Amino acid sequence: MAKVTPMMQQYLSIKKEYQDTILFFRLGDFYEMFNDDAKTVARELELTLTARNKGKGDEVPMAGVPYHSAESYIAKLIEKGYRVAICEQVEDASQASGLVKREVVRVITPGTVVNNNILEEKNNNYLAAIVGSDQGYGFSLVDVSTGEFAVTQLDGAEAANKVIDELSRINPAEILVDDQVRSSKPIMSFMKSQINPITTNIQESFSYDRAYELLTDHFETITLEGFGCEDQPLAIKAAGAVLDFLIETQKRSLKHINRLSTYSTIDYMVLDANTRRNLELVKTMRDKSKKGSLLWVIDQTVTSMGGRRLRRWIEQPLLDVKEINCRLDGVEEISKNILLKEELRELLNQVYDIERLMGKVIYGSANARDLIALKSSLEILPEVKGSLSEFESSMLEELQQDLDKLADVTELIASSIQDEPPTTITEGGIIKEGYDEQLDEYLDAKKNGKNWIVELQQRERKRTGISSLKVGHNKVHGYYIEVTKANLDAVPEDYVRKQTLSNSERYITPELKEKESIILGAEEKSMDLEYQLFIYIRDRIAAETDRIQKSANILAKLDALISLAEVALNNNYVRPKVNQGEIIDIKSGRHPVVEAMLDTEVFVPNDTYLDQGDERFSIITGPNMSGKSTYMRQVALITLLAQMGSFVPAESAEIGIVDRIFTRVGASDDLTTGQSTFMVEMNEVANILNNATNKSLIILDEVGRGTSTYDGLSIAWAVIEYISDTDKIGAKSLFATHYHELTELEDRLAGIKNYNVAVQEEGEDVVFLRKIIPGGADQSYGIEVAKRAGIPNLVIDRSKEILAQLEEQEEKTIEVTTKDKNNKEEIIDNKENLKEEQLQHYTLKESSATSTQMALFNTKESEVLEQLSQLDIMSLNPLEAMNQLYQLQQKAKEEIKEQ
Repeated sequence: MAKVTPMMQQYLSIKKEYQDTILFFRLGDFYEMFNDDAKTVARELELTLTARNKGKGDEVPMAGVPYHSAESYIAKLIEKGYRVAICEQVEDASQASGLVKREVVRVITPGTVVNNNILEEKNNNYLAAIVGSDQGYGFSLVDVSTGEFAVTQLDGAEAANKVIDELSRINPAEILVDDQVRSSKPIMSFMKSQINPITTNIQESFSYDRAYELLTDHFETITLEGFGCEDQPLAIKAAGAVLDFLIETQKRSLKHINRLSTYSTIDYMVLDANTRRNLELVKTMRDKSKKGSLLWVIDQTVTSMGGRRLRRWIEQPLLDVKEINCRLDGVEEISKNILLKEELRELLNQVYDIERLMGKVIYGSANARDLIALKSSLEILPEVKGSLSEFESSMLEELQQDLDKLADVTELIASSIQDEPPTTITEGGIIKEGYDEQLDEYLDAKKNGKNWIVELQQRERKRTGISSLKVGHNKVHGYYIEVTKANLDAVPEDYVRKQTLSNSERYITPELKEKESIILGAEEKSMDLEYQLFIYIRDRIAAETDRIQKSANILAKLDALISLAEVALNNNYVRPKVNQGEIIDIKSGRHPVVEAMLDTEVFVPNDTYLDQGDERFSIITGPNMSGKSTYMRQVALITLLAQMGSFVPAESAEIGIVDRIFTRVGASDDLTTGQSTFMVEMNEVANILNNATNKSLIILDEVGRGTSTYDGLSIAWAVIEYISDTDKIGAKSLFATHYHELTELEDRLAGIKNYNVAVQEEGEDVVFLRKIIPGGADQSYGIEVAKRAGIPNLVIDRSKEILAQLEEQEEKTIEVTTKDKNNKEEIIDNKENLKEEQLQHYTLKESSATSTQMALFNTKESEVLEQLSQLDIMSLNPLEAMNQLYQLQQKAKEEIKEQ
């Protein structure tokens, strides 16, 4: 330190406190970076890397960006996951004695961004905190740009999975975690593979007491009872950790974070990470884009605030029937009043992002144009309130009554800020004439002085005869008279030379010098006063943050409701009947996204009926690409739409509240944990079996296909038994499969019904009608699907030959196995009990004359068959069943080797 300059000593001292950030060090009109920071910034931003003391043996790598364009550079670094500390000159260089004082005024991190150039308009940017204990986890989230601050406590055996579900829902940009969370493999694995946020350790010394004190100090309360989290210590600690981080990094007022919402996951339909992904609620699985998701279809909002609110409604479907029907009442009334709807949409279309504008106001980063945008947004409030008075539904009536017209705030901005102000707030041109007497005097002197300058130029041209003479000004030399060298012989004697240029000379006169003092004095004083007045006005607006945020919240809700009404009208959606019953009854239901993606083809609607009695479990068979998955997903999406308070794509729909939607659709290897496709699939199935209730809706697609045929069929069979059993789960379920053998369960287990996708054969061609009809499918049409996919004809023809041979062998094998029967279905029908049926169904004997199929077991001596026949399947839980199956499989392999 002793060998470097005082400025570099200052830099290194500050950098020592911010080692994990890139330090933007203000030097005049530039932010400079040094050493490793300079190398990083030069690489990431493609800047020129230079050096201080270049060529002197003690070079210091250096890179810089202009301060006036720094935001764009910072944005790129934040998007790449870096943190940036902004170090400013905190005293006037002209008044400093020695080295200008500098300090870090803010640390920008991915979770604390307020710059609109970085943020997505209709997405929240969350910072989350998770703290853990043996009892569970505290979970808190904040969006610094809007002021949203929420907390919950997640307890019980499934607490870690609940954390994962919340992370999946909010997709935070940055997460604070403690040691307990870091030791949780499921949470950390999910974060790394699915979110990949910036993570920061919460100090081990950070205590509950410290958290409680921070929160009560911030909200100026004695207790936290009013926020509903007084008896949730882990939630309090998480919320305190978030606030502590913001205080440390933002170093400014956080008054716009003026309320803490305590929520419970039991207030909303539970949607785990797999379900959110499989149903493509807000982004597609393939390219993670909004287009092709449910949100893409129903987001017709015209404000950023409304877009974020609608997304939150999708992510958190309701369980309270009264609240759901309140929303539906609002959507219905708006859709029936088209003129009012259009009037409100037009008004809302003039609204800027009030929530984020207020974040900038509180942060002190809002400029005059931001205040004009706020004024333009608030000016429509009286008209919105008037239009809302025409409605009668309880939700719209409540919005109308609670909407504050904020006339005083609008008037403050309108009377003080120029309609088209500059972007800077330090160079004048912001405050209107008439707002402040002192400022008017300065501006008048400045204006008159500049008029005198114009007159002086005209007078001197006439006096000297130099038509090119001009009076100019710069910050270094002030005002001057400039004469080209060709006209120097005409310069009067009273001109005093001030500066020589290559092609001209600059002069001053005693009169000009006197006027310069008056003009520049007025100009400097007016700019200083305008800046002070602007800060005062901005602070007055900040004092009304709570009122302004409440009105912004109302506009966001209204925009979301109008969006749902717009979608209902444009897409022919109907109001669902939502109740506490046990029935899902959908007539002519349609998949909202697939329907929206079709250009010329007409979507084929389908009916659905599920209850918790005789039709609680539907087994759906049919070819690939015939529409099974689309059908099942549409049932889930219609149910979800109904519970978020939206109209649905159907002719009619009755939806009994479901507590969760589970989906197991498709799978792939999880390379981050080294799990195979089959293990991923089994993990998802285990999650369903362990957490579903009889109020859940379960969507299962091709369970068991990730392993051998017999293993997969056995697992699928056992899963159906377990879910359909009312003593275990008894949930409403849709199960798509290619195992046609499972259709036998309709006659064996209560509550199961078979359905298939209708197919029409026209010669060698097959037409998939995409209509779900009762009964099981008898063919898979796999070769037809392969043909449509573009498999060469030689391969298709050979496939048909092999299929014919296999079918012939199977018929001969079954003929030998059943002696006097030639139909596979009759094997099961003639057995005495289900265990023997299952056993005999999968036992094949060698045909002595014609079959090439070998016997799987010697049934007379097989230990495996004996143990299998003695198993009490219905008493096993899924994990025990899988363990038993695995052990029997190993023994079976040994017996086969011996044979």
